[in-house]
Amino acid sequence: MSAYKYKAIDEQGRIHNGRIDAVNIVDLEMRLNKLSLDLVNYKEVSTSGKSITGSGVKRRDLIIFCFHFEQTSRAGVPVLDSLQDLRDSSDNPRMAEVTNAMIASIEGGRTLAEAMSEFEDVFGKIFTKLVAAGEQSGKISKVFAELGANLKWQDEQATLTKKLFTYPIFVGIVVMGVVFFLMTYLVPELLHFIKTIEAELPVHTKVLIFVSDIFVSYWYIIILLPVAMIMGMQTGIKINATFHLRYDELKLRIPIVGPILKKIILTRLCSFFAIMYASGISIIECIKTGKEIVGNKLIERAMDKIEQSITDGMTLSDSFAAAKIFPPLVLRMIRIGENTGALENALSNISYFYTRDVKESIGRLQSMIEPGMTIVLGTIIAWVVFSVLGPIYDLITKVKI
Repeated sequence: MSAYKYKAIDEQGRIHNGRIDAVNIVDLEMRLNKLSLDLVNYKEVSTSGKSITGSGVKRRDLIIFCFHFEQTSRAGVPVLDSLQDLRDSSDNPRMAEVTNAMIASIEGGRTLAEAMSEFEDVFGKIFTKLVAAGEQSGKISKVFAELGANLKWQDEQATLTKKLFTYPIFVGIVVMGVVFFLMTYLVPELLHFIKTIEAELPVHTKVLIFVSDIFVSYWYIIILLPVAMIMGMQTGIKINATFHLRYDELKLRIPIVGPILKKIILTRLCSFFAIMYASGISIIECIKTGKEIVGNKLIERAMDKIEQSITDGMTLSDSFAAAKIFPPLVLRMIRIGENTGALENALSNISYFYTRDVKESIGRLQSMIEPGMTIVLGTIIAWVVFSVLGPIYDLITKVKI
């Protein structure tokens, strides 16, 4: 099977460019016709069966994929028929291409999970492992139901994480913009007259003049310094593992924000752990997969220690406790889950509790940021006004009428 770059036109006359696998040109035209596209021209680009990247497939498409398979598998519809229905009804050409390639793989003798594994950038390792476990256990509809619910939860978590960082950064940029305007334009204009006063200026006015001169003389450094710092951190994270570890550790220690970020990570970990364990995946495999989803080197290193402890014969709860990074609630719930034989329920309860806690914490943080930034900005403006008008008032009071 070869890969082709194509240019095609749909029924509305819109042009579509993409890549698709096909046996030959006739097969290419047939595949595009199934997508309601007419071939305009093409170019063979490779002979790899994995040339379709699936770029442009969004989480919403995966949610629809899971819901579709949950319903069709529960109704006993064959996998190929289900994929064909999904391909024909998809409004995303990229997802339709991926689905079409999966149909070809399954027709060649592969299972659904094996066909999905060819598109790891679309589905991911965890998604594929869970589908494989569902196929082996015969609980594929349940797996898709849990995956769909988890994808919706991920959407919610992504929104919460964006709120955690976006709002403070936006407000901070606005405040810095106002300060920059004051120090580089407004204050120098006001200080022209102040500098002509021969009387001794107060300390706070001298400080204002000094700060304003720095902004006027070195404004480009003030603008470029944050950019350089961000680029330096990104480079350090990529090339130095120790730097990456210290950076992730520092993020979790930031006052107010750090604990919320840690709860978001623990929520993600417990949610996926519960789904994988309930699907019949072994604890060691759950731990290994958990390392890939936490997104924090410090917690990833703790997961390494937990894996080693379990391999050495320790219980799951003792292994988590030995890592000395997880809060008491997580340890207590895991111990209860082990003792009662309902570990997946215990992990789901942790995820539910932390999800609510994160929502409330972010809400409190946002309610604190707005008045806090207002106070900071008001203090800066008051300092400017007092430093400018103070000497003028002193001069006026000394004038003898």
